[in-house]
Amino acid sequence: MAQVLEFKLPDLGEGLTEAEIVRWLVQVGDVVAVDQPVVEVETAKAMVEVPCPYGGVVTARFGEEGTELPVGAPLLTVAVGEREPEPEGSGNVLVGYGTQAPAARRRRVRAGTGAADGHSVRRAADGNGQAAPGAPAAGQAARRGTARADAHAHARVAAPAVAQAPASASATTAAPTAAPAEGPVPVISPLVRKLARDNGVDLRRLAGSGPDGLILRADVENALRAEAAPARTAEEPVVRPAAAPAPQGGGTRIPLKGVRGAVADKLSRSRREIPDATCWVDADATELMRARAAMNAVGGPKISLLALLARICTAGLARFPELNSFVDTEAREVVRLDQVHLGFAAQTERGLVVPVVRDAHARDAESLTAEFARLTEAARAGTLTPGELTGGTFTLNNYGVFGVDGSTPIINHPEAAMLGVGRIVPKPWVHEGELAVRQVVQLSLTFDHRVCDGGTAGGFLRYVADCVEQPAVLLRTL
Repeated sequence: MAQVLEFKLPDLGEGLTEAEIVRWLVQVGDVVAVDQPVVEVETAKAMVEVPCPYGGVVTARFGEEGTELPVGAPLLTVAVGEREPEPEGSGNVLVGYGTQAPAARRRRVRAGTGAADGHSVRRAADGNGQAAPGAPAAGQAARRGTARADAHAHARVAAPAVAQAPASASATTAAPTAAPAEGPVPVISPLVRKLARDNGVDLRRLAGSGPDGLILRADVENALRAEAAPARTAEEPVVRPAAAPAPQGGGTRIPLKGVRGAVADKLSRSRREIPDATCWVDADATELMRARAAMNAVGGPKISLLALLARICTAGLARFPELNSFVDTEAREVVRLDQVHLGFAAQTERGLVVPVVRDAHARDAESLTAEFARLTEAARAGTLTPGELTGGTFTLNNYGVFGVDGSTPIINHPEAAMLGVGRIVPKPWVHEGELAVRQVVQLSLTFDHRVCDGGTAGGFLRYVADCVEQPAVLLRTL
């Protein structure tokens, strides 16, 4: 008799808690091999093909294309033959997630007893999902059995099966009830648990508004608003603001999800947490453009202007390391970093993304040119991994490609600074005491005022401008 194993959406790394199904790569009834890609998903970072750690026959898929699933929700089930060995991990790694051997097989419990083999175990927990200290081992084991069935039931509510999935009991919607004093807390989203934990909300006191009493993010946010609202006296009238009139002509609602949602969240967080300031300067880039032309005239791979600007940035950060840092708000410390992982803005059909060039400080102009080209191509193809989109320590933003001269960039949280480069255009300029037409560019630096003062930021920006105007200045640091 075949054993049916359930494969859940794995942790894709980098703090991602959900993904959208873009395209199924297998059908129900298909035979799959170990580590065969079975579905293509889109996270807030990139498009990823998810491999299945089991080999066998696909018996069910959960979630249609376009469905957004939380990490840990079922993706599909695979029937593994009776004579096949106990499934073992392939050892392959997918963005921080490794398929590994499952825990020892748990004893199956008859239907109706509240346990399901092979599903996640939630321990007897307090409001933050932590095990209650001193709980008897037998009591914990009993609660673990109940928790497995509870987590499995809620996961299936979050990701309904598509056609041909095995029949299951129809879900019923119960009135919101608070979690019992003992047993599992009906929460499957790690994001909701973190929100509650960070704000000291006891999840056991909440009545979930989701299916079967599932506690949703809105329930936690409503509890926080209720705690923050001042207590009203019985005599105080409740004044409700009038509803805003709907705009004439209707409109289109565009969900903030995927890359656009991730960008919105990150920019909003940057504005909330970082006291930023901006300084800018015009620079004569004529000599830099001549130097680039001379480099490309000798043959070999062409050097990009972005690579030269990146090389100038890394040299500047070596002189002003305060700008290659981040603020640890909990420890109230500024953390200066030894390596420069340089992010750069790239516009794609999926929106603005910021790929990261690792160890940019150790690369020459030719290596930087090649890496910029590789990452840009991957960004436009939608194949960047989350690891290639995170971990930056400083960002270079060339908005001159849009035909604009200046901007005040929003810092890419949690970095401390971003250098913006406008278009390079012929302008009147005083050169060696004479009015001449030169190639002029505006440079702007937005920086976190907690890591340094204006003197440091101005010193960095002036150094960058000097290297742009006289590339020979850069030779002193090579």
